[in-house]
Amino acid sequence: MSSREDYHRLRGEVESHNQAYFVYDDPKISDAAYDALYRRLEEMEREHPEWIAPDSPTQRVGGKALDRFEKVEHRVPLLSLEKAYEEAELAAWMEQMARELGRPVDPDFTVEPKIDGDSLELVYEKGVLVQASTRGDGRVGENVIHSVRTIKAVPLRLEGAPELLEVRGEAYIGIADFRELNRRLVEKGEEPFANPRNLTAGSIKQKDPGITASRPLRFRAHGLGVVKGVKFRTHDEAMRRLQEVGLPVVPYERVKDEAAILSYWKRTLEGRDALDHEIDGIVVKVNDLGLREVLGERSKSPRWAIAYKFPSREESTQVLAVDWQVGRSGRLTPVARLKPVSISGVTVSNATLHNPGQIRDLGIRVGDTVLVRRAGDVIPYVVKVVTDQRPLVPETCPTCGARTERTEADVFCTNGFRCPDQLKGAIDHFCSRGAMNIEGIGPEWIEQFVDRGFVKSVADLYGLDTARLMTLDRMGEKLARNMLDAIAGSRKATLGRFLNALGIGQVGEATAGALAGQFGTLGKLRAATVEGLQEVQDVGPRVAESIRRFFDDPGNAAVIDRLAGLVEFRQAERKGDALAGQVVVFTGGLETMTRDQAKVLAQEHGGKTADSISKGVTLVVAGPGAGSKLEKARKLGITVETEGAFLKRIGR
Repeated sequence: MSSREDYHRLRGEVESHNQAYFVYDDPKISDAAYDALYRRLEEMEREHPEWIAPDSPTQRVGGKALDRFEKVEHRVPLLSLEKAYEEAELAAWMEQMARELGRPVDPDFTVEPKIDGDSLELVYEKGVLVQASTRGDGRVGENVIHSVRTIKAVPLRLEGAPELLEVRGEAYIGIADFRELNRRLVEKGEEPFANPRNLTAGSIKQKDPGITASRPLRFRAHGLGVVKGVKFRTHDEAMRRLQEVGLPVVPYERVKDEAAILSYWKRTLEGRDALDHEIDGIVVKVNDLGLREVLGERSKSPRWAIAYKFPSREESTQVLAVDWQVGRSGRLTPVARLKPVSISGVTVSNATLHNPGQIRDLGIRVGDTVLVRRAGDVIPYVVKVVTDQRPLVPETCPTCGARTERTEADVFCTNGFRCPDQLKGAIDHFCSRGAMNIEGIGPEWIEQFVDRGFVKSVADLYGLDTARLMTLDRMGEKLARNMLDAIAGSRKATLGRFLNALGIGQVGEATAGALAGQFGTLGKLRAATVEGLQEVQDVGPRVAESIRRFFDDPGNAAVIDRLAGLVEFRQAERKGDALAGQVVVFTGGLETMTRDQAKVLAQEHGGKTADSISKGVTLVVAGPGAGSKLEKARKLGITVETEGAFLKRIGR
């Protein structure tokens, strides 16, 4: 049994590692070791919920969703910065300050990169985070503490902080994290975000904190508002103190004159693309806080600071064509082929258009002059169109020439496994962990399998041999043997995994498991009517139609016939009967697993799952942000419990 002292010691250790990672960029242990500590902390809190404090590292999922945002008045206006684009404008700013003072400004400045994110003000009282707000109009912002609490880089408590501390800073998202999040959205058939800044702002303003918690936001402080209990003489001293009490700070340097400022600007511009986040210039500030008070501010900006911006990452060019790329689901994504143009030293010739709706909204047509923006290594995108032309949505797939089909938002290739690009995506999904779990077969090998004609359907994976594999680029004998062993090991699979591996539209891991549990055999499922399919929990009319359409396709049917003779179906492992007779709905945010993983767990312990509340539902597992489903469940008298109680119920 763990003691309360053990809990506090472990909690302090996790917080210490958070600080090392987020504040000092100096992790002391591996991610795996950190995850083990964090899981142990969660276990202790499940065992002793009475020990949990609001500032525990585990309490970052936020509360319930808001109906509206409260207004917050900043004690000190959160002003924007005057901007300079040329050396002469920087020099003019220096001269203006000298005129205001009646003497030259003391040669003591700080310079820092200008992070391109969303401004926040954090308020700590006696070291505890009590408020977080947006800039708003500079004088009145919106209270977003419910979402900001989910940002791991924002400490919920500061040790040794003054009585009142108002911290100004920037929330942002890393470029790699942005690209990964967009990749997942595209895989799901959802529209990606245009740029990291929009994603950050949208995440902060989410009424449901569970959504914010799912996005890897960061935060760095760059200034102060009102402070009580301590007096700082310089900005440098204040920032060093913020780091000491546990806040991540924008990296800065002290410089003495205009020449040093220009040197820093040039160095930062040259290193801009090596950073893992977006910046759009530098910020120059007077270091002496007393001198700042003397200089004061204009109506919209302080006199003692200026943003010296970098050259634009936007350029105009001409649209030469619109091509269509095909994904695993058959979803066609439009890409503008551009007259090559240099943007921030990089030649850009392609830009994403996201989907046909984006083409319509932009009014883009072949031959148009468009404004293109490039942000770091994020795929360039079209900002706006100068003229008014619209390319035709292709009636045939650009990869295989098959007929396309339009939905309200998207256009799809109808050729299924026979389309090379769809086939590559289908193979990747077939081999994935939640499907047939064939390790070692990644995009590099799949590309060669399809392009060389070795694999014309997923069934052909089981016909690969050493001789053919050894003809592939960079293939070794040991690697080939391991790959064939992994393929052979997948021949025994549960029906649920197999159905998920087929990539049926709108059928994920949990629904595949429910179908397997209801029908028991592949033959019975393939013979099921649309009405029969809808008897399965979680399967509505649209999903049932999608399943029926998939099995009715002659090409798909031929592949499934082959696979049925190659794969031996074993019974899914039943881990217990704790949920026998129960129909479970999950609502709100989940802390330890995805919604699909939760559904699979319920099914493995004898239960069924549903997506909506009805009289047939017997148990609702409610996490942070649970809304109307939770209210309806309570009105119907359905048992409601937390994620922790659910896991305890099934013995985890």
